[in-house]
Amino acid sequence: EEPPGDGTEPWGGGLHNSNNNASPVGWPGPCGTRPFSPFAARTASPEPSYVERVVLEIVESERTYARDLRSIVEGYLGKIIDAEEPLLRPEQVSALFGNIEDIYELSSNLLQSLDSCDHDPVAVAVCFVTRSQDFDIYTQYCNNYPNSVAALTECMRNKQQAKFFRECQEQMRHALPLGAYLLKPVQRILKYHLLLQEIAKHFEHKSGDDYEVVVEAIDTMTCVAWYINDMKRKHEHAIRQQEIQSLLLNWKGPDLTTYGELVMEGTFRVHRVRNERAFFLFDKALLITKRRGDHYIYKNHIPCSSLMLIESTRDSLCFSVAHYKHIKQQYSLQAKSAEEKRMWTHHIKRLILENHHAIIPQKAKEAILDMDLFHPPRLPRCSPERLKKSWSCQPLEEP
Repeated sequence: EEPPGDGTEPWGGGLHNSNNNASPVGWPGPCGTRPFSPFAARTASPEPSYVERVVLEIVESERTYARDLRSIVEGYLGKIIDAEEPLLRPEQVSALFGNIEDIYELSSNLLQSLDSCDHDPVAVAVCFVTRSQDFDIYTQYCNNYPNSVAALTECMRNKQQAKFFRECQEQMRHALPLGAYLLKPVQRILKYHLLLQEIAKHFEHKSGDDYEVVVEAIDTMTCVAWYINDMKRKHEHAIRQQEIQSLLLNWKGPDLTTYGELVMEGTFRVHRVRNERAFFLFDKALLITKRRGDHYIYKNHIPCSSLMLIESTRDSLCFSVAHYKHIKQQYSLQAKSAEEKRMWTHHIKRLILENHHAIIPQKAKEAILDMDLFHPPRLPRCSPERLKKSWSCQPLEEP
């Protein structure tokens, strides 16, 4: 049962809350979870359809979610701002809460629109389609979330700040601490497309304009989830790239950011080399280093425009890389698994093709990469071109 005055339930077996449960409410539970009444047959209303129950779940879970966001904004952030003596430094507040106020405003407006849909699944789908660009504020929140966790950890080590947060939790009668509530936007944005998919699965007529609107809503929110995950990955890679730069010894070249995004990194045994080598594959170069403690000693680098890949026919786990002008200086690498080899050779081929000086037709590139029998996951109806049109991509902030 829910604690009095709280919209969440204790999480068990991993992170879970009622906001993000994709199972529609009102489904019959095991062994008579509904109370028996001798007058039920007279007073019961017609049983809602599956789609109606899914729509109800979307609306009611959004209501609970908006209430949880309000508790963060008013029950924690508002009290910090209104305090006579500053409890947290301004940079702590910014890192801890991010743009939670913008998230709350969007959820409140979305809930207002959902309430006016009168449980019409098509009208609910339209609410998401018309707000496709508004959801980009979640990207900023998700990118900041690691900073939020770090800031909260720092606050809980301070006795005065930790006491303040506990008192806020008690006043709002929350069963869970602030950290659980700050995670909710990250969870919620990745659940919308799953809930909408439940509508499509059980839609009465899987054709016509109404069904197309539902499918468009699914595509929209799937693209949002994909975009946020992709931006999160790029943000993490950018942080890792700066970390590599700070740990790299004997490097006299330019800043590593000039070589584009970090695509892959790994440690391999190299033929005729005693110690393993750490390889970093960037968009425009392959960096070869030797690990020494926490640092990396620079050994060599090969621009992707000059990179050669030689796959071994004798050993299924081996492949070689070299500069095409220095073919005798090959690095023969041994992967730990066939999957690791396939991943590395696929991305090396892709980057060789993308950085080649000659203009290679797109179909030829695809044909070469398809020979790997490796296809990166692609979401249907969500092309990069569509993302560029639907999203105003902002550059990532420096960590």
